[in-house]
Parts: sequence; structure tokens; C-alpha cells
Amino acid sequence: MKLSKKQKQILKEIDVTSFFKLSEALPIAKKFSSKKFDESVDVSVVLGVDAKKSDQQIRGVISLPKMPEKKVKIAVFADGKDADDAKKSGADIVGSDDLIEKVKGGEINFDKCISTPQMMVKVSSLGQILGPKGLMPNPKLGTVSSDVVDAIKKVKSGQMEYKTDKAGIVHASVGKVSFSDEELIKNTNFFLNELKNKKPESSKGIFLKKIFINTTMGPGLQVDPSSAM
Repeated sequence: MKLSKKQKQILKEIDVTSFFKLSEALPIAKKFSSKKFDESVDVSVVLGVDAKKSDQQIRGVISLPKMPEKKVKIAVFADGKDADDAKKSGADIVGSDDLIEKVKGGEINFDKCISTPQMMVKVSSLGQILGPKGLMPNPKLGTVSSDVVDAIKKVKSGQMEYKTDKAGIVHASVGKVSFSDEELIKNTNFFLNELKNKKPESSKGIFLKKIFINTTMGPGLQVDPSSAM
């Protein structure tokens, strides 16, 4: 990563290899951001899990106290009354067999996908198409639901998905550089508490082992876990 003159100067003044309190790390991380666009503020958490074991894989969806404003195009696989309810609730695309055929034909013009449990029998055939794009409806993420109205409402309000990677690390965006430090601290602590509550019974010892904060174009700053939450 090529550093700007401003970033090089910051590196001379700050030892980025040190441990920082969360309240210190966030404003420092924001200093590395570019003025060309509103960068994301990201958190990476090294968990005390063995990601190879299925019972220690962490995955979920969360609505942070403050979410970035983003227009989300929602598709719903439903029929009958569920389809009518989805349309009334503001879903952009609603269909059943017809929508499945469109997706099979390569017509994927939506950002989020919801399905009723009844439709999942047919929607499961789209796994190889929607799965790699992260669009496959999943009950763990609240996108397979018998209450399409509630599912649409939650997606529209803004949700963030997260899951452990192969190394047992969870990466997530906790906001934008334009957010205030207080908003970012609140979002970060909210997310860390969410992870803490997801600790598997089979995971022993320290669960939140390491925490790093960075902006899209900036270096990772290690946060003292005791200063968060």
C-alpha cells in the first residue's frame, strides 16, 4: 500500500505496533483516511476458536446502533398471501417459480434475498448461483422466514453479516470515517458484545484474543481488549 505524505508523517509520530485503548485507536485510525471518499472503519477480531470445527464457527447478522445509509434492493421468493405481504412491505422484486427461472437465466438485480420456508425447497436449487455471491437465503441470517414483513423490515433498517474465516478471524465494518468517535465506539462495543455472547461452549480460554481497528486504506491498530465493551 502506497502511503501519502500525510500518512508517512503520522507514522513518524505514532507507534502503530503499540496497544491502544479503543477510544484512542479510533481517532488515530481516522487520521489515515483519504478525503477522496468516506472510508469504512473496520474491526478484525481474532477469536479463540478452531474454525475447522463446525460447532466453533461463528456466524450471524446484526443491526448496529448507527448503520450507514444505504439503499438495498430486496428480492423475495414467496407466493400467495406471503407474496402480497412482501409487495406491500416494499420488496423490490417478488416471485416464486418465475423468479427462480430468472435467476437461473442470470438475472440477478438485487442486493438481498429473502425466502419463505415453503419456497426454500425450490430456492435451494439456486445454491450454486446465489451462494458464491452471498445472496442465498439463510435462517441463521434471518433471510428464511415465515414472517416476510418482519424480515423485510429488518433488512431495510440495515444489517451487517459476519462470520469467522478459515483462521478464526471475524472481519466487520463498524461504520464510516464520517461517524463521530462516540458513534464508532458505541458500534464497536455493540459488535464485540454480540461476539462475546456467541462464544461456543466448546471454546475454552480467552475468546476475544486480539482486536484490530483500521480504515479502508489505513494500517491496523491493535486494541487492548480490556478497554473495549
